[in-house]
Amino acid sequence: MKHIARKRFGQHFLTDGGIIDAIVDAINPEAGQPMVEIGPGLAALTQPLVERLGHLTVIELDRDLAVRLREHPHLSVVESDVLKVDFRALATQMLAKTSPVATPKIRVVGNLPYNISTPILFHLLAQVDVIEDQHFMLQKEVIDRMVAKPSTSDYSRLSVMLQWRYDMANVLFVPPESFDPPPRVDSAVVRMVPLAQPPEVNVKTLETLVQVAFSQRRKILRNTLGKWLEEKGFSGTFDLQRRAEEVPVAEFVALAQAV
Repeated sequence: MKHIARKRFGQHFLTDGGIIDAIVDAINPEAGQPMVEIGPGLAALTQPLVERLGHLTVIELDRDLAVRLREHPHLSVVESDVLKVDFRALATQMLAKTSPVATPKIRVVGNLPYNISTPILFHLLAQVDVIEDQHFMLQKEVIDRMVAKPSTSDYSRLSVMLQWRYDMANVLFVPPESFDPPPRVDSAVVRMVPLAQPPEVNVKTLETLVQVAFSQRRKILRNTLGKWLEEKGFSGTFDLQRRAEEVPVAEFVALAQAV
């Protein structure tokens, strides 16, 4: 029985064999690696991954699809909203079955629903200590923002909040006709590798600081961030005669550390 894509879950199923092969090659799964796939859908990516890995854990919210996936002998199915999944607990559980590792790390992949892709990225950021790497298909526009350099129109709060913690690269372009139904946007695949030695910073402080800085991105920072720094009693030096998009990630991190 054909599964009808559900708009409320943001479902667009990948059908292009060439693109699927290219994504799997980019992920480069190896036998025995603990991997989690978010939103496997009709298993277009799941099957070639499982063939290389031997076993795969999948997270699927759609009950009908979860029922189908459970029939696969080499899948462990977590039927849940990904935003409610505790990836630390999942990593511990998965690695207990393979090998006893002191610091359990899992690989995470998925064709993320475009309507909640950013919340998923932040949910994983909060649990990044158990993640080896991430490969996601997302709206190309979102990936452009994720990997953007300072002083470009795509450089944003998302760029800063992810780049302080990950090394990222746009690895593949995916056109709309690769899906059924085709989305109205271009897609791409991003590789996200957590930095081995990220700077020590209070994430909440960095998050608030960056949010304030980009709240009115066309204004110079004296009008936005300047007031916030005054309230915090900041007495150091920071060039507020710039717009937020002109400040490199390292400077935002250094300011958060100083505050």
